[in-house]
Amino acid sequence: MSPTISAPPRPTLAIPPRPRLRPWDSWVSILPHLWAWPLLLSLVFAGGVMAWLRAAERADRESQRAEMISDALSLEAQISSRIDVETARLKDLADAVNAKGVSRGGFSQHALVLDGLRRFWISLTWLDANGRIVVQVPDDSLPAHGLGRNGADEGGLAGHLAVPLATTAGQPAGLLVARYAAAELLRQKVPWWLARKYDIRLVDELDEVIASTTDGPRLAHQAWYRMPAGPSLPQAFIELSARQSIVPWWRSLPVFLMSGFVLLMLGASWMLRRQMRGVSRAEEAWRTEAAWRTAMEDSLAVGIRARDLDGRLVYVNKTMADMLGYQPEELIGVMPPMPYWPESEREEAMKRHLRNMAGESPSEGYESRWQHRDGRILEVVVLEARLVDAKGQHIGWMASILNVTERKRMEERERKQADTMAHHSRLTMLGEVASTLAHELNQPLSAIASYNAGVLNALSRQADSDPALLAALQRMGEQASHAGRIVKRIREFLTRREPQREPCDLNHVVASAVALLSRDIARHGIAVSTELDPNLPTVMADPILIEQVAANLVRNACDELAHASQPRRVRIQTLPGAGGRFAKVVVTDNGPGLGGRSIDELCTPFYSTKSDGMGMGLAICRSIIELHYGGLDAEEAPGGGAALSFTVPCLRPEDTENIEEDPA
Repeated sequence: MSPTISAPPRPTLAIPPRPRLRPWDSWVSILPHLWAWPLLLSLVFAGGVMAWLRAAERADRESQRAEMISDALSLEAQISSRIDVETARLKDLADAVNAKGVSRGGFSQHALVLDGLRRFWISLTWLDANGRIVVQVPDDSLPAHGLGRNGADEGGLAGHLAVPLATTAGQPAGLLVARYAAAELLRQKVPWWLARKYDIRLVDELDEVIASTTDGPRLAHQAWYRMPAGPSLPQAFIELSARQSIVPWWRSLPVFLMSGFVLLMLGASWMLRRQMRGVSRAEEAWRTEAAWRTAMEDSLAVGIRARDLDGRLVYVNKTMADMLGYQPEELIGVMPPMPYWPESEREEAMKRHLRNMAGESPSEGYESRWQHRDGRILEVVVLEARLVDAKGQHIGWMASILNVTERKRMEERERKQADTMAHHSRLTMLGEVASTLAHELNQPLSAIASYNAGVLNALSRQADSDPALLAALQRMGEQASHAGRIVKRIREFLTRREPQREPCDLNHVVASAVALLSRDIARHGIAVSTELDPNLPTVMADPILIEQVAANLVRNACDELAHASQPRRVRIQTLPGAGGRFAKVVVTDNGPGLGGRSIDELCTPFYSTKSDGMGMGLAICRSIIELHYGGLDAEEAPGGGAALSFTVPCLRPEDTENIEEDPA
């Protein structure tokens, strides 16, 4: 048994795919952030506790305020009740006065007066119907600290109680006015439990303290509530200041405990991060290298592809993928034929691929045509290079692709612009030559007309002159004059002057054009039929120029039929245009037709289907018709051949008015 010799294994090209730097691709990528999770959770827990403490503090403050409002209303009700009791006692005294049970002399010793002064009143005044003081107890003439004055008269804001007096007949007889001390009222009516709970003050509108259950001003941290003292003290307010303050949430014990807990978690997280940095350092270095490579590849303006020795795509950069309209993942692993090869050039592209795989690619690169995903054709330049591994073995081919589509387009645009400029130069030169020829032909035509007129006049004076000769000479003079007019109008047209538009019969103009070509028509053996509409409206046009247009169309039809087989027919029609605003002339032949050419192509200057033609006839005809605000058109004839037509505007009423205003 003979030994078998096996070939060494073929080296393979393996280019790692571009990494995607997203945190959810692997657990390694999110590992560096795990150390912060316990700290974040502890911060969330501490934030929740602090939010709860703040909400609890807000609820306590709202509860304290509601309780303070309730206590203030209760105190105000007690004070109002005391005022009502004193008002009732003052009313009893007024009833006694009204009943004549109290005299002026015994008023100060009346039991109700003495009881009121001892208990609550500071003074009591009896006023008559005119507002004069009848009796005042105690008397103002007594010293301020005399025995006859109530000890409650200590100054400050005082309240007043007033009860009207009346006669037995019901007439007003005066008032009883009792004055009382607001401070004494406050001391008598504040319960002990309320005084323990609050600092209670009576203040005026200027925040001046009238009376208080405590010494000193209200502290800044105290919660307080203020309400009007009632109608008996219209300028006073009851103010309650809580003695027990609510501790702010940020100064409470749970906040200090949670702060310590967060600090402990911060230390633990820092230690956990130190332990995990060693694991994440290697991944961070790999990510940095991958980011550098990705940034360099994406910043390139050329496409890059790598193929193994079998021609399989193993790598494409983003520039090449965007150039072709694919994603890199859609192209990697694809074998020839490639999806970006044009269908019509696939065989040639395969030959080029096999040449490149054999190492015969041009060192200076080569041009190729690729197809975008949307069907656009791209012009590219490809430069191939051998790809070797670290051991120096040939493992594939690396290529740089440059998109030159825009450059090619700009070169083509520049070429077309150069052709257009050359074309315009030829048109300018042709116009100058034609103008010169028209000027030079005008002189011999004038001489011919003059000599013809002289000969005609000389022969007319002879009696034996041949009438046929005289008719021929007269016809020659008419044609010379007509030729002179044609040369004049052509020269005016070439010098960019407006056509000499005038009312004219389009049928007569067409008939004159056919008569001019009668010899050529007969020489080619062409049957010409004219269908001239007798009801055709008058047109506003230059008859000389329109005659040349009609003659050119008929001449072109005859030239097309010159080498055609019999029968050769040309039909000339005049008919109204659409809407009655234009008149139309149609020249139809039974020749080979237009061959798919459009009117724009036929009217291109220097484009001609004749071997000896200049390609200017239809271009000049189109310019003449457009100067008349008409249109030139071409289409295939229904029975075969071509049908060329033009339109000119009909005479309008305003055109007649303009002619009358300008008879010249």
